[in-house]
Amino acid sequence: MDPRVALSLLVLLLTYLGLALGGLPGYRMNRAGVALVGASFLLLLGTLDLEAAWEALDASTLVFLFGVMVLNAQLSYAGFFAMAAQGLLRLARSPLALLVLLTFGAGGLSALFLNDTMALLLTPLLLRLLKALDLNPVPYLLALMGAVNTGSLMTPTGNPQNILVASLSGISYLGFLAALWPVALLGLALQVLLLALLYPEVRSLRPLPPLPPVRSRVYPALLRKGLLVALGLLVAFLLGYPMAQGAMVAAGLLLFTRRLRSERFFLRVDWELLVMFSGLFVVTEGVRRLGLAEGLLPLAQSPSGLLLSATLLSLLISNVPAVLLLAHHVEGEASWLLLAGASTLAGNLTLLASVANLIVAEGAGKEGVRISFAEHLRFGLPLTLLTLAFLYLWFT
Repeated sequence: MDPRVALSLLVLLLTYLGLALGGLPGYRMNRAGVALVGASFLLLLGTLDLEAAWEALDASTLVFLFGVMVLNAQLSYAGFFAMAAQGLLRLARSPLALLVLLTFGAGGLSALFLNDTMALLLTPLLLRLLKALDLNPVPYLLALMGAVNTGSLMTPTGNPQNILVASLSGISYLGFLAALWPVALLGLALQVLLLALLYPEVRSLRPLPPLPPVRSRVYPALLRKGLLVALGLLVAFLLGYPMAQGAMVAAGLLLFTRRLRSERFFLRVDWELLVMFSGLFVVTEGVRRLGLAEGLLPLAQSPSGLLLSATLLSLLISNVPAVLLLAHHVEGEASWLLLAGASTLAGNLTLLASVANLIVAEGAGKEGVRISFAEHLRFGLPLTLLTLAFLYLWFT
C-alpha cells in the first residue's frame, strides 16, 4: 500500500474516532477541531488539494444553517423563547398536563428552530419551574430530551442533519413537513406514554400550585421584527423559495438594524458547528476519493439496510458525519427522508447519542440533578425502536 494512502486511512480513522468521542484523548480538541484537523491533514498528504476541498463544501447547507442561527439569535435576544415556553407551561394544571405540554411545546419549537438551541434555552427555565413546584425533575428532563430530538424531525430547520439532507436532496420545506410530521407526532405521543409508565407520579391529575413568576425581559421592537421575518421566511419556504437563499435574505434583514450591534448576533452564531460541517465536507470527500464508502453501497440500496446503517453510524460517529457518508449512496426522495429520520431518531437511544441530550444533562448537572446513562436508556431504547419501526413502515 502507498504510504500516503496508509497515512490518509490513519487520519480518517482518528478523525471518526474523535467525532465519536467528542475529541481525542490527550488533545484539547472538540468535534469541530477534530474535523478541521482531519481535513487539513488530508490536504497535507495530498489526498485532495485545496481546490478540491473548496469544491467539496456545500454552500447552500452552510448558508442555510447560518441564516437560521441569526434568526434564532434575534428571537432569543427579543425574549421570544422564554415567553413562549412560559406561556405553554402556565397552561399546565397537573403533572400529566405539564408533561404533555412540555413534550409537544418543546417538540413544536424544535421543529421551527434548531433543537440544540431549544435544549439550551429551555433547560434552565424548566429546572427553575420544577424546583418551585417540588416535582421530580428526571421524567420532565427526559421529556425535554426526547421532544427536542423527535420534534425536530418534522422540518428542514429542526436540526443540522435535516438541514444537510434538505440542501443535498432538494426536497422542499413543505415536502419534508408533509412526509415526516406523522412520524414526529407519533414519537412525541409515544414518549408521553412511556414516561407515564416508567414514572407513575407524572400520571397524577392533582392540581398544581400557581406557577411562580419568572423574570424574563421582552423587547417588543426586536420581537416584532424577529417574528415578522420568521413568518415571512416560513411563508417563503412553503411557497417553494430556495431555502438557503431565503435564510440568507432573512439574516441580512435582521442584521440591518439600529437596535442591536452586529457583534451580538455573531456571538450567538454557533461557529463551531459551521466549522465542523466545513471540515466534514472535506473529510467525506477524502473518504469518497479513497473509495472507503463503497462498502456502504449495498446497505444503502434497500430501505432496511439504509435505516440500519444510518442508525448505527449515527451512534458510532454522530448523525451529521453519518448523513455525509451515506449521502453519496442515497437516491430518491423516500430514501433521503428515511436517512433524515433514522439519523435523528437514533439520537434518542442513549444519553450520548445526541448533542441535545448532553446539553440538557449538563444543564441539569449544574443544578445538582443527575440523569444516569441507564435511566435514560430504559426510556430511550423502547422509544427509539418503536419510532424507527414506524418510520420504516411509513416509507415502505
